[in-house]
Amino acid sequence: MDREERYAYGLKVLNEVDGEAGQRVVASLADVSPELGHQVVAWAFGDMYARPELSPRDRQLVTLGVLTALGGCEIELDVHLNAALNVGLTATEIAEALLHSAVYAGMPRAVNATLVAKKVFAERGIPPVQNLS
Repeated sequence: MDREERYAYGLKVLNEVDGEAGQRVVASLADVSPELGHQVVAWAFGDMYARPELSPRDRQLVTLGVLTALGGCEIELDVHLNAALNVGLTATEIAEALLHSAVYAGMPRAVNATLVAKKVFAERGIPPVQNLS
């Protein structure tokens, strides 16, 4: 594929996974680094997210864990928490993944990520998570 075909394909994958939130991220880069926006679409989504070896659901679990571990990624967490819901993860599964990340990433990062999840769940009208053991 040439550059524009990769972008078009990546945009299709981005829309399937992230929807409008992903488009907003790319648009926010347009006046400061349009090339970074292009790479997010063409490389991250057109090449990486489109690989068949992991499902979109599994890729979102990995992404949530990495963003939580990195810390300071609340904007990206917001986008990818929505994406995780879009590709079939439940609020309980997301809460459990963020809880599990506390073991490896630390409690403060897990708390920060969980508070972003709380905001996303509220925005989407998802009731509070219950009965986590």
